[in-house]
Amino acid sequence: MTKVDLSPPLGAVRLWLFALAALVLCMVVVGGATRLTHSGLTITEWQPVNGIIPPLGQADWQSLFAKYQEIPEAKQLNKGMTLEEFKPLFWWEWSHRALARFVGLVAGVGLVVFLCYGAVRRQLWPFLVGIFALGGLEGAAGWYMVASGLKDRTDVSQYRLALHLGIATLIMALILWTALGIGQRRGAWSFNSKIALALVAAVYGQIILGAFVAGLDAGMAYNTWPLMDGRLIPHGLKLMKPTWINPFENPVTAQFDHRMGAYGLAGLVLANHVLVWRSGNARLLTSAAVLLTAVLVQIGLGIWTLLWVVPLPLALLHQITAMLVLAAAIWHLHRTRTDASRT
Repeated sequence: MTKVDLSPPLGAVRLWLFALAALVLCMVVVGGATRLTHSGLTITEWQPVNGIIPPLGQADWQSLFAKYQEIPEAKQLNKGMTLEEFKPLFWWEWSHRALARFVGLVAGVGLVVFLCYGAVRRQLWPFLVGIFALGGLEGAAGWYMVASGLKDRTDVSQYRLALHLGIATLIMALILWTALGIGQRRGAWSFNSKIALALVAAVYGQIILGAFVAGLDAGMAYNTWPLMDGRLIPHGLKLMKPTWINPFENPVTAQFDHRMGAYGLAGLVLANHVLVWRSGNARLLTSAAVLLTAVLVQIGLGIWTLLWVVPLPLALLHQITAMLVLAAAIWHLHRTRTDASRT
């Protein structure tokens, strides 16, 4: 009797991972909206299990609102807020947490199913389990961030915000890298692949700089371009002491660094494009061109967002495009590795 193979094909595993990456992207965007609408502190407790249940009646709403009214943000910035004004803010934060739980469910169920069916080669098991563990760490980092704004501050710590976004970005990057590599043999690290890896790191670093801009509301500091208050290098970059804290706590410095980071990243990506073009490698030229286009579009969106004083739709689009730039950089890195394996 012929044994029928019922294990899912590799394409199903790859599709699951791409779906997970898309869900993580959605979670980052909803998290950005939560930040921009100042909704992140509306839920003052971490309830990983029963927190999925939304308020079911007036008594539940009054209880949640009363807890919110005890924190500094409510007392100092939102004094006089009504319950009806509180509800839309609550739903942003609740949606962010609910989506995070859904991502964890899709990741956990998929991981168990594919491992049980043996659809994933043994070498990838620790990698997939590690991504799942990072997801749990991301949830803890999210609460760690929220907790920073419940006692002595009227907002969350920009350091913890950067940590939270940094882990989410790393998770998406690792998922994409894994998905792209399924069923393919990667070669040794070539010159092109080392440059591509540096570009991935540069994009990641620029996203972290953006987290500090968001955490400090630095996008509101100077809404002019290309100059800041009529100067290429504005006053107040080293206002705080010790000097090293300015990139992380001074809104002027945070915005300046993010601007300079964008210019530097564009220069690196352009140089990479020229190198690939001169090498005559048509396959790599495609991914290099996509990456360069994505970076230029992202810079244009950043300028537009700044000049319009950070409206919610543009700010979210800017955040989405940042993640797409990272995806393009990872795709280019993947192509350099698989291209090297063919030579």
